[in-house]
Amino acid sequence: MELFNLSGKTAVITGAGSGIGKAIAQQFAAQGATVFVLDLNTEKANETVHTIQKNQGKAFAYPLNVSLQEEVVNVIASILAQTTGIDILVNCAGIAHIGSIETTTEKDFDTVFNANVKGIFHCMKAAISSMKRNGGVILNLASIASSVGIADRFAYSMSKGAVLTMTLSVARDYIKHNIRCNCISPARVHTEFVDGFIANNYPGKEKEMFDKLSASQPIGRMGKPEEIAMLALYLCSDEASFVTGADYPIDGGFIRLNN
Repeated sequence: MELFNLSGKTAVITGAGSGIGKAIAQQFAAQGATVFVLDLNTEKANETVHTIQKNQGKAFAYPLNVSLQEEVVNVIASILAQTTGIDILVNCAGIAHIGSIETTTEKDFDTVFNANVKGIFHCMKAAISSMKRNGGVILNLASIASSVGIADRFAYSMSKGAVLTMTLSVARDYIKHNIRCNCISPARVHTEFVDGFIANNYPGKEKEMFDKLSASQPIGRMGKPEEIAMLALYLCSDEASFVTGADYPIDGGFIRLNN
């Protein structure tokens, strides 16, 4: 028997145009899933689909702003019209923000909340009814900031704390419908976003900041998107059928070993 086989399953992945979401989409397609790539950036979503199709995988792209409920409802309805149902929903779409409570404006707070909290709410709400018929798996991307204090990440930490507790609530409410709901809490992962963030916020000090951020994980480096994707694959596969209502740190020792 082939482990972690997703053949015949339909997977919907938000934020799959780049970074962790893209790595998850590619891994799921390689294991046989039909992947629906949802991303605010249409060009990036199409690039992910092209990469998957080039490797003989099945994938389709949809532009989506997860913070807009009507858009989410329409996209999920369109996917359901083409499939027998959604087997896997992975919520990767989200944004970052730097600032303490003093430097975070109400607009900052609302922007982060709309993307990171309401975005996941909208997607789970739109998919849950169809999942109730045949069961399914929901995986949310939380963060180490869900569990520990991170300096100058007030709004971001608020949003990721909500992701964790929404995950637990959905896991509890839908366990009897054969729906499993878990979340992953990565530490820093090296993506295009991280490179852009460092370049925009620390011009001229890119290498210094990259090394500093890498060293904040006791293991001595940032994670790789592919490493997160492998954990996502396990949690969304039948091999994890006994796992629900759990948060999985994947953090190079950040939570337990930083002291």
